Amino acid sequence: MMRAYKFLMRPTVRQAQALGEMLCDHCSLYNGALQERRDAYRHASKTTVRYGQQSVQLKDIRSFDPARQGRWSFSSQQATLRRLDKAFAAFFRRVKAGEKPGYPRFRSGKRFDIVEFPKDGDGCRWDSTPHDPVTRVRLQGVGHVRVHQHRPVAGTVKTISVKREGRRWFVVLSVEQVQPEPLPATGSLVGIDLGIANFLTTSDGEFVPSPRHGAKSAAKLEAAQQALSRFPRVRRDKRTANHRRAVEKVAKLHRKVRRQRLDHAHKTALDLVRRHDFIAHEDLKIRNMSKAPAPKPDPGMPGGFLPNGAGAKTGLNRSIADAGWGVFLTILAAKAESAGREVIAVDPRNTSRRCPACGHTGAENRPTQAKFHCVSCGHTAHADTVGAINVLRAGLVRREAAAA
Repeated sequence: MMRAYKFLMRPTVRQAQALGEMLCDHCSLYNGALQERRDAYRHASKTTVRYGQQSVQLKDIRSFDPARQGRWSFSSQQATLRRLDKAFAAFFRRVKAGEKPGYPRFRSGKRFDIVEFPKDGDGCRWDSTPHDPVTRVRLQGVGHVRVHQHRPVAGTVKTISVKREGRRWFVVLSVEQVQPEPLPATGSLVGIDLGIANFLTTSDGEFVPSPRHGAKSAAKLEAAQQALSRFPRVRRDKRTANHRRAVEKVAKLHRKVRRQRLDHAHKTALDLVRRHDFIAHEDLKIRNMSKAPAPKPDPGMPGGFLPNGAGAKTGLNRSIADAGWGVFLTILAAKAESAGREVIAVDPRNTSRRCPACGHTGAENRPTQAKFHCVSCGHTAHADTVGAINVLRAGLVRREAAAA
């Protein structure tokens, strides 16, 4: 199995400058390759340029510009070209599927923040020895950069990536590991219901309150963004030091919320995996749930529109994004795989409207957001607990059907 490790790098001033130049030159290579594909399709009878053709040109590009492109790893530049090729493959896949395609676009310096080295030892080297307290990563054109390795790396390092987040630099290792020993069986089965008022409710009646990290930082974010909006829109090289500090403050607050959300997701998922052998959850279509409502044209007024609840839906969408369900479910699946636990996603329809006692399903069974009262048998419980119980039952049915 594959696992990723992310460590903070501690480069010197010159190394940080070299890392920035490496990102800039790889960004130029990406944009140049994209421009070549666009020009070939538009002006050369719709000719398609592929990765193999552009990879062959790398040798000439490096010899033509040895001061910039020639100083970096050949393999990392090939990885950058593959990144562009994957973007075009995703574009054509969405076109064939009838979705909104999203044509690959040029990357600015602030939107190109990662360089990948496809193989340890080819342009890079992860240097971690037990007898040396200082861990370093060697990067071609940069040198040996110190790394804050806060935990041991178990397995064989396959790929190494260098990532910039604000003013910090990180190294991301993709490691191949043997399947770890599963955790001891507990005999416990659980269903979970994800929500807004409570982040998570289990079929056992436990509630995990929603941390609302984004809402708690909303006032600081609003103040920082208002301060940033006061600066005039000018070119990047014309910005003042105060402007740059305002930009960094907004980015820093967003990164803090992101880290808080990840920390909460990791801790909640780990607690579930340690206590339960089987976990069932709703197969939520988060992208569809957070879509803006369609406009309603007013038939009596050409060019006018009727109220469609967009204001209320905006608040709901913000709460859904703040909860971070997608991140949590991804982390839960990864931790369950490592621990030998079973996770199953079930259809979420009517899970909070079906009575667990008699099976009656109806919207009238849920008079409020938190209360469940069956109009058929009179069963009363918390609506989220009822939903979690029905999710667990649906998950067990699906597991039995798969086993059969």
